[in-house]
Amino acid sequence: MIMLEDLTIDAQNLHYKELNLRIREKIKENNKNIKLINVNGQRYICAGITGSEINVKVIGIPGNDLGAFMNGPKIEVLGNAQDGVGNTMNDGEIIIHGIAGDIIGYGMRGGSIYIKGNVGYRVGIHMKEYQEKIPVIVIGGYAGDFLGEYMAGGRIIVLGLDLNNKEDIVGYYCSTGIHGGVIYLRGFVPEYKLGKEGKVLETDEKDMDFISFHVKKFSEYFHIDYEYIISEKFYKIVPYNKRPYGNLYAY
Repeated sequence: MIMLEDLTIDAQNLHYKELNLRIREKIKENNKNIKLINVNGQRYICAGITGSEINVKVIGIPGNDLGAFMNGPKIEVLGNAQDGVGNTMNDGEIIIHGIAGDIIGYGMRGGSIYIKGNVGYRVGIHMKEYQEKIPVIVIGGYAGDFLGEYMAGGRIIVLGLDLNNKEDIVGYYCSTGIHGGVIYLRGFVPEYKLGKEGKVLETDEKDMDFISFHVKKFSEYFHIDYEYIISEKFYKIVPYNKRPYGNLYAY
């Protein structure tokens, strides 16, 4: 991950505004590798930060909207994360070594998010893409209700690792309102949990090349055997059409 010596900021007892101010000051001083310790719910970490050479390691649990509007940095969280990770993110990479909350990747426009464990509700809502800019979310565990709701573009990969017999890989209303993008699910697809706007198809060679690329990165980040993950069959959920609610409007 981050190989160079890190500049350390202790977040203990810091208000989120003060913490974010310190991060920005250190970046202005040309510090490219920053480690945050004792993080405990501070919001908006790295929100709006631009710069592809910036690496931020977070030790603790960041609050809502980690990396919101971010454009290029790489964030690695050695713990869990709360809601709104990657909100309207434009570019960069976020790696979470635990679980994450709701609305991960809300309105995400680019970059990638890798989460080792489970995620909450409405992950990938309103994701979008433009030409070659395709945002990606990879989830190692299961996803809660409304995964990919109103999705307009991008890719979501759900691996469903370590599920127990009482859990499906996704919650209810997966793909509700989807009109662009693709959701990939590993293993069994509980079709009774899908929204009526999405349909399940077999993956093709192009799909598997895309999945393989991101699963390899996931495997490297979290030290999980790639061959074990990729040996299971993958399916894809795509929209029935690009205007699922077109008949609700007069024009």
